[in-house]
Amino acid sequence: MSASHDAMTPAADGILATMASVAGRLATDPRLAAVVMRPHPLLVTVRKEALVVLVAPAAVWDRARETLRPFTSSFAEGQAMLILLGRPSEPDLDQALNRGLGAIAPERPGSDELFVAVHNSLELLEARSRSESRGKWLNRYRYELGELIEIAKAITTEREIDKLLGLILEKSRFITGADAGSIYVVEGDDPDPARRTLRFKLSQNDSVAFDSREFVIPVSARSMSGYVALHKTPLSIPSVYEMPADAPYGFDRSFDKKMGYRSQSMLCAPLLSRKGEVVGVLQLINKKRDPKKKLLTPDDVDEQVIPFDARSEELLTTLASQAGISLENAILYAEIQHMLEGFVRASVEAIEQRDPTTSGHSRRVADLTIGLARALPLSGSPAYKHVTWTKDDIRELEYASLLHDFGKIGVREEILLKAKKLYPYELEIIRSRFELAVRALEVDVLNRKVLLLQRGGHTTDLEELDQEMIARRVELDSAFSLVSAANEPTVLKGGHFERIEAISRETYCDVHGAPHPLLTPGEVASLSIARGSLTTSEIDEIRSHVSHTFEFLHQIPWGKQFRRVAVIAGSHHERLNGTGYPNRLRAEEIPLQSKMMSVSDIFDALTASDRPYKKAVPLEKALDILGFEVKDQHIDADLVKIFIEAKVWTHLGQPR
Repeated sequence: MSASHDAMTPAADGILATMASVAGRLATDPRLAAVVMRPHPLLVTVRKEALVVLVAPAAVWDRARETLRPFTSSFAEGQAMLILLGRPSEPDLDQALNRGLGAIAPERPGSDELFVAVHNSLELLEARSRSESRGKWLNRYRYELGELIEIAKAITTEREIDKLLGLILEKSRFITGADAGSIYVVEGDDPDPARRTLRFKLSQNDSVAFDSREFVIPVSARSMSGYVALHKTPLSIPSVYEMPADAPYGFDRSFDKKMGYRSQSMLCAPLLSRKGEVVGVLQLINKKRDPKKKLLTPDDVDEQVIPFDARSEELLTTLASQAGISLENAILYAEIQHMLEGFVRASVEAIEQRDPTTSGHSRRVADLTIGLARALPLSGSPAYKHVTWTKDDIRELEYASLLHDFGKIGVREEILLKAKKLYPYELEIIRSRFELAVRALEVDVLNRKVLLLQRGGHTTDLEELDQEMIARRVELDSAFSLVSAANEPTVLKGGHFERIEAISRETYCDVHGAPHPLLTPGEVASLSIARGSLTTSEIDEIRSHVSHTFEFLHQIPWGKQFRRVAVIAGSHHERLNGTGYPNRLRAEEIPLQSKMMSVSDIFDALTASDRPYKKAVPLEKALDILGFEVKDQHIDADLVKIFIEAKVWTHLGQPR
């Protein structure tokens, strides 16, 4: 202390004696539960845990402030206060207060004065420490609460199970400072949890990279995750390599050996549903002091890894309660999706069983329409370049396309399967009439021969009757051949309509001799169809399938994300010029999805090779026909252009 002592006045020895007295009295004062020391001849410290009160003579402030330098950071952090004995000759109290001055006591204080000054300073430091601690705790609480809220928002809006599981595991590791972790999902519906299984779904590790595969383990107390699932309670283990010998669960070291990793602290928590059933298990590994550090060596593990504390368990339990419900919702959502997809597939199968001639049409129309939808944003077309689709939009379009012909369930099967202008039974009836006409002709000729012979007719007369019968049979055979030709769903050649009308005016006699026409008016109308195989009334009935489709799909509770399925499917036969059906909508009233479906529906109807009543149209001709439909203002020109430029049909059958 020579430099400080030399700088003092001749009263320095008295100051040292005073400081020795102060130290002695404080050390023996039973009212102080603190540690008293003299780190310097001019200083006395009273330490209570991390807090310290310094007692120094005023001369230190005046001429030896360097003795206070070791305590500068403690003053700045509010963990130390200074008591001066006597008033400084330089009363720079503002600066002294900023440096941690807590009190000015008499130059030679009494024991009570000294105790009060030190006691009040310690109380002030403790109050300040508690206030700062509360502030830090409050800030930490606010931070954690904010993180939990953000995590809750994230996991409650994610509906895809795999993405949700990854999000739950990532956020769980984040709020607890875990280096690694895994997540399991409970499978099985057995009321006994022990008869269910845990499927390992996902693993994450900040320190080592590896590929993980799904596997299944029983819900059993032999594994830590199984124990948690069985008992529905969290499990915290400070060191998995030092577990008690009587622990019911064990630790599989194979991963550590294979990856060169070392697991130490572990925390497992169940994911519970609303009903308190375990739907999954979170398993966190190696809580780190510094979450940014990687555990690459055993020394890293020893230095960084600590047990999961109570706060980590509390945070994980809070998150797990939210995550469990979110996972339950995601699983239910997936089940509903699978159920809905199963219903759609069953409906399509029902349609195709009802109308096998169009088997595969619904799937192809769906693929073509989705392909066209995905081509729109990439087309650069001014009309559609700004169109965007969400995943739900695409799914909605797929459902509407698959079910666009479902209303055929309400159309008579004979019309759906009608490949020719006459139904098979109608042609057979006509064939029977012609055969009966031939038999009637033969009977008539035979009767005439008998009469002729009775009258003594000549052989030449008999031969004339034979020639007459042969000629008439040729006429009947030719007439039936014409009927058979006219029955095909093709455009009739010129003059055929007149010949059909002429045949209908011919008659034959039944067994009672009553005359009947060879063709009924209804049969004539069917055989006179200019194109295709359906009459006007049958076409109207076929067209009614769109209304049936809408009415059926409209009754299904599709939910918000698929609410337009019925409207989209029910508008695919509308035309831009308002001549479509069933509602004669104008261009601006037709949903874009329906306009796309119209293009796909026409294209597939033209190019399908499975229609028994017509041959598939070559690609180039089919595209030309689409062009004619555009000119007739039936379908959208921009959509057809994008359809052709993107060659949407080339992607049929490819995975989406």
